[in-house]
Amino acid sequence: MARPTRAVLLDSLGTLVRLDPPAPRLRAQLADLGFEVDPAQAERAFAAEIAYYVEHHTEGRDASSLAELRNRCAAVLHDALGVPGLPIATAREAMLASIRFDPYPDAAPALRELRGRGLRLVVASNWDCSLPEVLERAGLARLVDGVASSAEAGARKPDARLFDAALRLAGCDAGEAVHAGDSLANDVDGALAAGIRPVLVDRDGRGDRRDGVPVVAGLDELAAVI
Repeated sequence: MARPTRAVLLDSLGTLVRLDPPAPRLRAQLADLGFEVDPAQAERAFAAEIAYYVEHHTEGRDASSLAELRNRCAAVLHDALGVPGLPIATAREAMLASIRFDPYPDAAPALRELRGRGLRLVVASNWDCSLPEVLERAGLARLVDGVASSAEAGARKPDARLFDAALRLAGCDAGEAVHAGDSLANDVDGALAAGIRPVLVDRDGRGDRRDGVPVVAGLDELAAVI
């Protein structure tokens, strides 16, 4: 018999928050500083920066190492832009000002509903140590009981160590938790390997599935499948 659910673990990007397109904001930031960048340049530069960040984000474990990681990300973006005379420090300033994460409209109501059921809520996400600040700016931090980032756990999903860190914050074991996220490999397969029941959040209707795993189109459907 399935054990009662005591906690819900949640992915962040693609589940709770979305990245506001940064390339147009980067162009505007640089234009204000006197540097013209065309749309294709900005898109390529941010694609390069994001790829580098995804590969290295676990190195942003604390304020000092995060600052160094951001310096390296800015160097990648700066080189990809290839704008003559653009200082790396200016590129860094514009890069950081261009990155904004917005909550999905269904995120806060869903978290309130789950909390109303007496469930513990913990965010478990592949992110650097700034994740609590991101959730604070998105207005979601006060609605969860803990945050486990891969940088602080020392491992990224689908590694079980991140799920274990989240379970410790939730105060329960794997059989008493559900994990909701938008990645089959990271969230669904990772949760299954850790002994946690997964729910796939398929906001885009991609159609990818795992047999026996519930699928929701948004967090407003999550409570119904737990």
